[in-house]
Amino acid sequence: MEEEFDFESPEEQKKFVSRFEEMIRNEDQYFFDAGMFESIIDYYCDKNEPVKALQVIDFATSQHPYEANFYIKKAQLLANMRQFTSALESLDKAEILEPQDSDILLIKGTIYASLGKYDDAEALLHQSLQNADNKEEIYYQLATLYQLQMDYEKAKHYLKKALRYNPSNPDALSELAFCFDMLDKGDEALNFFKQLIDEDPYSYYCWYYLGNCYHRLNRFEEAIDAYDYAILINESFSSAYFNKGNALVNLERYSEAIEVYKQTFEYEQPNADTYCAIGECYEKLDLMETAREYYKKAVKLDHEMADAWFGIGVTLDFEERYFESLHFYKKALELDEENPEYWFAIADARYKLGQIEESEEAYRKVVELNPTDIEAWLDFSSIYFEQHKIE
Repeated sequence: MEEEFDFESPEEQKKFVSRFEEMIRNEDQYFFDAGMFESIIDYYCDKNEPVKALQVIDFATSQHPYEANFYIKKAQLLANMRQFTSALESLDKAEILEPQDSDILLIKGTIYASLGKYDDAEALLHQSLQNADNKEEIYYQLATLYQLQMDYEKAKHYLKKALRYNPSNPDALSELAFCFDMLDKGDEALNFFKQLIDEDPYSYYCWYYLGNCYHRLNRFEEAIDAYDYAILINESFSSAYFNKGNALVNLERYSEAIEVYKQTFEYEQPNADTYCAIGECYEKLDLMETAREYYKKAVKLDHEMADAWFGIGVTLDFEERYFESLHFYKKALELDEENPEYWFAIADARYKLGQIEESEEAYRKVVELNPTDIEAWLDFSSIYFEQHKIE
């Protein structure tokens, strides 16, 4: 006789997992009912251990071969591991048992999208809408499908549909903001996020994306106000602090920006982007030693952050340590060879070191990459002028 279990209890779940792991150690066969297996699978999925979850599913399907849900879970895991052929085989087994299950069509659709079979994916996703309980997820996947095809107008349409079910879905909000950006529809984005806030004024995500809309429209004071509302609702929302810092930088309020950037460290581990942003603020305040400290912290966390290597070079150049600055400019250039700002700095440093031919080559690269840079053309011309190459 089967026991009654509270599957919502973490303690019970751990008991099931311990019993399963004991069975593996003993190379034995214990019986688990379907609910217990589901709990164990969820445990390993939550721990991001897909191989162990798949092992549990193999045992589950051997003991419960007519439970379609196990084949569906297996397909989801295999699809996440990009083992699409095996995932589709598992879905075929599930479909025999539950031919009308919308989740099967949804997963198949996402797999076909990943394989570039967009027409098949679209047909399956629309078919899955017919008797689905999770329409929000299907609309989101349809939007993803259209984004893959760079049809941002259709993607926008389906993301709006998804947000009707959950106006604070962070992934849908993020992708919708991206679509608005790609379509260059800043005013439409602004009105849409204002409307969402009218419906749910306590959604910190909506305030955050409203702030981003103002930011893109160069309305930085209004962006700061929106970020402040997001922070007021959720004081641990580090992204809002970071973007508020960016808005303050655009207003040249560097000291305030530094304090706001540093507040992110109260809610998340310091990261290279934030250290680099703080370094740039100190650089703008001509506090070069402090700026260099933060740029060094940035490259320690992310050795491939070109802007931080470049920032170290700028601080050294300010101190007239041109040979040292050139070394760091080169490190930045190795990571981003097509950046005209880096080439410009190298051209200038080589000129200051008397390396005229090398400076000419670097200026030539600057104006090739950015032919509208007036300052670069003028500096380039001055090199020829000093050599009496007037024409």
